[in-house]
Amino acid sequence: MNIVVILLAALIPTITGFIWYNPAVLGKAWMSAADMTEEKMKGANMAVIFGVSLALSFFLAVSINFMVIHQTSMMSLFNGQPGFGEPGNEFTIYYNDFLERYGSIHRSFGHGAAHGLLAGLMFVLPVLGTNALFERKGFKYIAINVGYWMVTLILMGGVICQFG
Repeated sequence: MNIVVILLAALIPTITGFIWYNPAVLGKAWMSAADMTEEKMKGANMAVIFGVSLALSFFLAVSINFMVIHQTSMMSLFNGQPGFGEPGNEFTIYYNDFLERYGSIHRSFGHGAAHGLLAGLMFVLPVLGTNALFERKGFKYIAINVGYWMVTLILMGGVICQFG
């Protein structure tokens, strides 16, 4: 896991959010659909909101790493084996040979972006859609928020897969 790439990818939700929820883009539509007002927004502690948001984005980037880089699952198969990682160990030799042959397969921005898209459709849409239905929010609210997360996950997946 490339921690520098993970940290950079963790900034993507904030950057995407600044653009997506900007009043000139979808911010006004989101405020209307979310029943949000300028007054409600003024009472918030933005340092805490952005700090917690960045921490959660870091957790998300770590989990996306395992979704988009398939070679990490190979390591998990051998990680608990006695002697794994030591030179000359049977599992270490097999693992290193595997990485030499297949370590770069499916390691592109497009592949990671495809996984980000799938994560948006298969995880974000069901979770946010269900919450929005029980909150009695409309289609516009769901579309704005799910769209944001889909774009964000596509970018995060692409960056992590290409550079991770």
